[in-house]
Formats: sequence, C-alpha cells, structure tokens
Amino acid sequence: MIHLVTDSCADLPDYLLRKYNITVVPLSIRVNGKEYAEGVDITPTEFYREMEIASELPKTSQPTPDQYAKTFQKLAESGEVLCLTVSSKLSGSYNSANLGKEIIGNSKVEVFDSLSCSLGQGLLVLKAAELIRSGHSLPTIMDELTKTRSEAKFVALLDTLENLVKGGRLNYFQGSLGKLLNIKIILHIKQGSLEVLDKVRSRNKALEKFLEFIEAKCSDFSTRTVGITHFNNLAYAEAIAAIIKERHRPGEVIISEMGAAVSTYGGRGAIVVAF
Repeated sequence: MIHLVTDSCADLPDYLLRKYNITVVPLSIRVNGKEYAEGVDITPTEFYREMEIASELPKTSQPTPDQYAKTFQKLAESGEVLCLTVSSKLSGSYNSANLGKEIIGNSKVEVFDSLSCSLGQGLLVLKAAELIRSGHSLPTIMDELTKTRSEAKFVALLDTLENLVKGGRLNYFQGSLGKLLNIKIILHIKQGSLEVLDKVRSRNKALEKFLEFIEAKCSDFSTRTVGITHFNNLAYAEAIAAIIKERHRPGEVIISEMGAAVSTYGGRGAIVVAF
C-alpha cells in the first residue's frame, strides 16, 4: 500500500482529498496577531475576511520537519509513503519533508518536489493518486511524476504584484513597475520559480492575453485536466472555465478556492490556471 501526502499549498478541494485518502500537512498562517494551521482551523473564506482587515501582509511558515516526521512515521507502519510538496523555489516545505524523512530513517518514504503550487501542485498529487490506484510501484510512480511535471503548465493572473514582492517571491523592480503602471500581471512558473509573462493595462485585455498564453502552452487539451483556483473570485473562475471548455474541450475542469498560503502572495482577485 502506498500512502499519499501533500502540503496545504496544493489547494485541492475536500471531496478529492477524501476520494483519494490524501493526507495534508498544513502550513502555518499568521494574520492579525493569530496563528492558524491552513485548512485545519481557518478556511479560505475566513482567511479572505482576515486578510481584508489586516494592516500587514500575513506570514506563512512551512510545516516543520517534526510535523512531517510524525505523519510519515504513522503512515509508514502500514505501507510506503509518497509526499509531494510545493515548489522548493517558493517554500521550505520540500526541505522540511526531507528532514522529516531523515528523522524517522525510513527508506519507505519518498519526497517529490512539484516545482509548482496551488492546483499546479494539486494536479500532480491527483496524478500520483491515480497511479497508486492503478497498482503501480513507487519507483514507477516517481518516474511518471517526473515526466508529467516536465509537461505541466501554470499561468496566473494577478491584479497586483504587491503581495508577491512584500513576501519576497518576486523582485522589487518588477513589483514596483507593476504598481507604478497600475497594470494586471500574468505570471507563469519556470523551473519552479515565478516569472512575469506579461503586463496588461485593462482587465478585459488581461483576460484575453491570459487565455492566449494558455492556448499557446498546449495544443491538445482533450486528455488534460485543467485546475482553476481563485481568491474569492468564483464568478470569474467559472467564466474562465466556461471559455476554456468551449475553446479547448479539456478532459476535466476542477475549480477550487485558493488556500491561505497561496492567497497571501496572489492577492485579492487572483486566478491560477494549471494543466
């Protein structure tokens, strides 16, 4: 038996976590003087409300090595363990998971760097879940995940870069330029790091450019699952999903709320599309 673990940056909806029996190790979020375990004692909606009234950018902390060690130890008693984390370029979660593996000294645990976040990470977790259900061995699953990761795409549309810059996930120059021009920002992930793809002045133009980038990154969506996450912006996410379905007819579309950790840097109104 192979147990599947991820951190809370994967932004997977609860019904999929239950369906595949996925264990989630939460990041910590500190906002308005209180600390929460993401997805455990604060929901995305509750976090959005807290962030609206926060005078400072919330602070996120990766799971500790001890958290991972305890999770791995318990699961390894009844099988092998596969853990997929948020990109090591964006968080220390991957390093913590590896340290947790070292603490328990168990060779039945494998840690995989998604080199992505939000549903970019989440779709890789779902790929692993399907491979586990199909009865593949852990080495085979690791090989398949490496291949899928190399083909995975991630595009984000942000109203502002302010939170990314404040949180140290993007350089100051790029953030200052975006704020100065009051423009919408399109990002992608390259080798695990966030990079600016384009800067567009109006929301309508930004959406069309956003959709163009999505189309340019994949010529055939028929076998792809498209994952869309949003920061308190469900109507916009559903509109984007409808356009993608009409234009590209993907195999499946998953819409989920953006969790607290990713929302902290994405900012209000952010949209992520992964496939």
